[in-house]
Amino acid sequence: MADLFKISGARVYDPANGVDGQVQDIWIQGGKIVSPPSDGCRPDRTLDARGYVIMPGGVDMHCHIAGPKVNTGRKMIPEMKRDAVIRRTAHTHSGTIGSVPSTFATGYLYSQMGYTTAFDAAIPGLLARHAHEEFADTPQLDKGFYVLFGNNHYVMDRIREAEHEQLDAYCSWMLEAAKGYTIKIVNPGGVESWKQISRMSMQQLDEPVPHFGVTPRAVVRELAAASDRLKLPHSVHIHCNNLGIPGNWETTKHTMESLDGHRGHFAHVQFHSYAGDPNDPRSFRSATSDLVDYVHAHPEVTVDVGHVNPGQTLSMTGDAPFSSHLHRLTKNKWFTADCEQESSCGVIPIEYRPEKSLIHAVQWAIALEWYLLMEDPWRCAMTSDHPNGGAFYRYPEIIALLMDRELRRDTMARLPHGLEERTVLKDIDREYTLSEVAIITRAAPARILGLKHKGHLGAGADADITIYAPDKDIRRMFERPRWVIKGGVVAAEDGDIQKEVFGETFFVEPGFDQNSLPGIKDWFEEHYTISFSNYPVDTHYVDQPHVVPCDS
Repeated sequence: MADLFKISGARVYDPANGVDGQVQDIWIQGGKIVSPPSDGCRPDRTLDARGYVIMPGGVDMHCHIAGPKVNTGRKMIPEMKRDAVIRRTAHTHSGTIGSVPSTFATGYLYSQMGYTTAFDAAIPGLLARHAHEEFADTPQLDKGFYVLFGNNHYVMDRIREAEHEQLDAYCSWMLEAAKGYTIKIVNPGGVESWKQISRMSMQQLDEPVPHFGVTPRAVVRELAAASDRLKLPHSVHIHCNNLGIPGNWETTKHTMESLDGHRGHFAHVQFHSYAGDPNDPRSFRSATSDLVDYVHAHPEVTVDVGHVNPGQTLSMTGDAPFSSHLHRLTKNKWFTADCEQESSCGVIPIEYRPEKSLIHAVQWAIALEWYLLMEDPWRCAMTSDHPNGGAFYRYPEIIALLMDRELRRDTMARLPHGLEERTVLKDIDREYTLSEVAIITRAAPARILGLKHKGHLGAGADADITIYAPDKDIRRMFERPRWVIKGGVVAAEDGDIQKEVFGETFFVEPGFDQNSLPGIKDWFEEHYTISFSNYPVDTHYVDQPHVVPCDS
């Protein structure tokens, strides 16, 4: 029988089980949390955590950590990595950091911060094999990714012809072939329109995509419906049209309405909450309050924020039109690539300077507005859309701002004149509690993802645990936990990796009518340059595969 491991005497924050700072013991066996023994059984080992704070391991539900676009990003910014490295130790490989850390460094940095699970947000099915290869090289984390569908040619054809059964079969086949977790939509129809003829950055929700004759609204509605019919554990994951464009909040609201009652998760919503005139940057301001009101009234909608941190980073997205727009604005070096029949991507270095740029300051404030105005933190997850809004390892900076209103006000006082008139941040007194931090960084993303064994400390949960030393300096407290436990193993201690632990890869197998396969195969062989039989990723190719049931 596996060793019995006891963590004793810590203050536990486990909001999924209604535990708010009570002193409790946590018992672990076989990599899982178990109920306290009732027979007086003594533990094989004990960790004395008296005076410390315990939370479940962190869950990052929207980041970019694997696949070809990430590799391209690493190659584009060597100057950001030269002085930021992780040295090889007895327990670690070497790695580079920067805005886009190398595979090993990604795992170590998440672990050092108390995170144990991360999902890459945008992988084309055609390039899934590459993502799995990088996952196999990323320690300390359980992982998964979302598969891009919103500009897929076969999908748009089936939606136009109202062939719902065939659409469901294709979505299910594609998820199984890629070993992906859910349906991802990026700038639906807009990417394909840009690839074809227009080279325009904006796509209206009811504007048909050339050649396909289907609107972005229809793509969102039908893929959300397909996701629910397939009972995917996580809803359709949506990156709206017109990212980063003043006035795009109306597109975001209309996209939420397009769900027609189906579940939908809205990614990096900060970048989609802008009021103003697209032709007048001076009009740029927040529309967060309007969108928060809508989300409050519609329980089928969840969001992650996509906050920004000051400094240099990299924009990395499946939204090539936005990358093109950003290139025209900044004149920075730029990379874009098309993925046949499926998607596109863009990568470009950027820098946020809220202390000098009023627009960047408003973006910074909008993200905080989302966190602070959401009355129900269970439908709001902490993300920076890593690396787009800033590196994931800077999350503690945002946590400190959420828990300390005076820090927020002091920071706002150093930002450009005009910020207060363009946002409502100055009027918000709310300060996050430790329980609310545990919700948006752990319990909520796990629940939104449908991961019943993550984000909590009840019996049967994965023994992914973070133990913090209380500190008046909130940022410092969350930057370096005292201990991080992954699957029952002490993986990090005081910021030092103690053991390399390779986690599972989550994916779904919704199942589909095999009679649909010949039609998919015939279309595939006619349009792709790769053969149908070579497309799917075999399960044995996936590092520690874990099929999450579709029973939500």
